[in-house]
Amino acid sequence: MNCRSNSICLLLLFFLQINLLGQYLELTLTKHHRTDAQTITAAFNTDWAPFYHGVASGDPTANSVIIWTRVTPDSMDGEPIQGTWKLATDTQLEQVVAEGDFTASEDRDYTVKIDVQGLLPGLTYYYGFEAMGKSSLTGKTKTTPEGTGVEHLRFGVVSCSNYQAGYFNAYHRLAERHDLEAIIHLGDYIYEYGNGGVADPDLVDLRPIEPINEIITLEEYRIRYSTYRLDTNLVRVQQQHPMIAIWDDHESANNSWVGGANNHTPGVEGDWEDRKAAAKQAYFEWMPIRENAEQSVYRSFSYGNLVDLIMLDTRLEAREQQIYDIDNPDLYDPGRTILGTTQKQWLKDQLLNSTAKWKVIGQQVVFSEFNVGWGAALDGSSTYQEGEALFLDIWDGYPAEREELLQFFEDNQLDNVVVMAGDLHTSFAFDLTKKPVEIDLQNTPNGELPFYGPSDEYDAETGEGSIAVEFATPSITSSNFNETVGELIAQIFQNQMNQVFDLTGVDYGNPNPHMKFVNLIDHGYFILDVKPDSAQANWYYSPIHEIDDSEAFVQAWYTLDTENRLRQATEESSPKSGMDDPAPYDPPGLMTSVSAAQTDLAILGINPNPFSEKTSIHFGLNKKMPVKIGLFDVQGKLVKNLMNAELPAGLYTLEMSAGELGAGVYLMRIMAAGHSKTIKVIKK
Repeated sequence: MNCRSNSICLLLLFFLQINLLGQYLELTLTKHHRTDAQTITAAFNTDWAPFYHGVASGDPTANSVIIWTRVTPDSMDGEPIQGTWKLATDTQLEQVVAEGDFTASEDRDYTVKIDVQGLLPGLTYYYGFEAMGKSSLTGKTKTTPEGTGVEHLRFGVVSCSNYQAGYFNAYHRLAERHDLEAIIHLGDYIYEYGNGGVADPDLVDLRPIEPINEIITLEEYRIRYSTYRLDTNLVRVQQQHPMIAIWDDHESANNSWVGGANNHTPGVEGDWEDRKAAAKQAYFEWMPIRENAEQSVYRSFSYGNLVDLIMLDTRLEAREQQIYDIDNPDLYDPGRTILGTTQKQWLKDQLLNSTAKWKVIGQQVVFSEFNVGWGAALDGSSTYQEGEALFLDIWDGYPAEREELLQFFEDNQLDNVVVMAGDLHTSFAFDLTKKPVEIDLQNTPNGELPFYGPSDEYDAETGEGSIAVEFATPSITSSNFNETVGELIAQIFQNQMNQVFDLTGVDYGNPNPHMKFVNLIDHGYFILDVKPDSAQANWYYSPIHEIDDSEAFVQAWYTLDTENRLRQATEESSPKSGMDDPAPYDPPGLMTSVSAAQTDLAILGINPNPFSEKTSIHFGLNKKMPVKIGLFDVQGKLVKNLMNAELPAGLYTLEMSAGELGAGVYLMRIMAAGHSKTIKVIKK
C-alpha cells in the first residue's frame, strides 16, 4: 500500500464525511420492509407499556430536578391522558417527598416533563409515573451539592450517537456505574439523515430508523426521537442518571449555524427557520431539559465549591456561517463569532463570578487549534490550505474569538478551566495555548508542506504557556476513521498526528505538540473525575458492531490544581467511596395479563393531527404478523384501504395523504393478529 498516495487523502475524506456530508433522500410513502425478520429484535418492550420510552431526568440544581416520561395511549384519539408522578428517597417509592398529577396531551406528543422543586442538595432520589392503570420504570436522579466540603465528583461525558452506525453498548456501560453525578451529553443525540444515509451497511436492516427519509418537519423529528428512545441501552442510561444535555448540529441538520446548515437547501427542504423551530420544539419535548421562553440551551450548574459546569451553544444560538477557506481574510475578522455577543458576555461573567475550584465548560466542537493540513500536502492531491479548510466547522473557523477567550483566561488569571468537546468522533486531550506551533506559510510554495517549528509561547515539554486544558469525547457509535478506511490506515494516521514524516525521510516537525492524546479508532466515552487537587479524564471504549457488554479502559490524562496543563495518569481514577442503589430493572407492579396480540402491536404516535396535507402514523410490531389498516368515517363506512400486508417485526411509519378527503373526523383502524386499535384523525 502506498501510504503517501492513498492514506492521507482517505484521512481527509473521513473528516470531510463528518463535517460536510449531506444526504438527501426522497420521501417514501407507506411502509418500510425489513430483509431478515429473524434478526430484528423486539421493536419495543411490552413490559413498559404505556411508558415504552422509559423515563429520564435532567438539569439538576441543589433543590430541583426535571423528571420526564412519554405516555403512549392505546388509541390516538386526541384525548389527553391523566396520570400521577412521585419522587422518593427509596427505590420502592415508599418514602415519598414530592408527588402530583400530570396531563399528557397530543400538542406535546404525549411527553411529560415535571420540574420538581423543594428538594435537598446532594441527595439521590427515585421517581416514577402512573397512567392508564400502569407504572413506568423507576428512575434514579440526584440533586447537586452546595456549599463547601465537596471532595469528589464524577461525570460521564458522551456525544454523537448515530443509531444506524452501531449498538449503544457504551450507554449501558454508563448505566451500570453507580457513582456518577450526571451524564453530560455534548450533542448529536439523534441524527437527521434518512435510513441508510450515514450508517454501517451491515446494521441498516438490523437497526432501521423512522421516518426513513431525512427529517425536516416537527412530526418527523418527533418520530426520530421516538425511534431512538425505544433503544433499551439509551433507556437504561437515562433511567439511572440525570442528563445535562446540549444540542449539536444533527439535532437539526449537519453543520448548522444560526441562519442555515450545510445539510439544508432552501427551496428543496423548506424554510430554515421553520425547520430549526421544529427541531428545537422536538428537542425540548423529548429531552429532560428545563423549559425557557427562548428555547436556549446555554446554562450553568453549580456543584458546590468544587465545580461550576458551564454549558454553551456553539451551534444554533449565534454562530456565523462557516468559511471553508483559510486564505479568506474574513475568517480572521475580530468580530466573527461562534457564540454571539450575549452568550460570550454571559460566559465571561460566569467565569469571573465563579467561586468553585474548577470551571468546566461543556460545548460542542473542538476548541483547540487542530492542524491537519499536512495530510493533504503529503498526499499531493490537495494543498495544505485545502486540507486545513475541511476543519473550519470547529473553533479553528473562529480563531479571533478563540484567542479573545484564551486572552481573557490569561488576563484574569483564571486557573483550572477545563473545556470539553464532542462532534469529531475522536478522543483528544489538549493543552490549551494561544500559539502551540509556528507555521510559516509565507515562505512555503502553494501545495507544499510547511515545517512546524517550536512556538515562543508554548513549551510542549514543560507545558509552560498552557492556559487551560481540553478533553474531547469519542462518539458513542458515529463513524470513526477506522470504519471509513480500515484499522491499519487509521492506526498509521493516529501515529502521525503528532509527528509528520515524508516517505523520503524528511521530518516536518510536530504540527500538534499541544495534543497529548489522540484516538481516531475507538468508540465510547470518558469519565471526568474531579477532586480538589485534580481533574482527570478516563477514556473507556466499547465495541459497536454487535451487542456486547465488554469495555476497556485505555488512557487517562489529568491536570493539577493551578497547573493548567496536562499530565498522563498511570491508572484510571478510583470510584467514589459511596455508591448509589440502582433503580429497579422492571417497573413496579409489573402486569403480565395483557394479551399477546395487544403487546405485539403498539401505536407510538401520530403527527400532525389535525392534518392538512398528510399525517404520519408511527407504529411497532414485536413479531411478524398480517397488518390491515383502513380509514373509516364516523359512521363506520370504509373510506380507503391503507395497508394489507404481512410485516416482519420492526418500527414503521405510514404516511397518509389527505388527498380528496373532505373536512371532518375519521377513524383509522389498525388490525394485527386479531387485535384492533383505533386512531381518530381530523381533516380541517
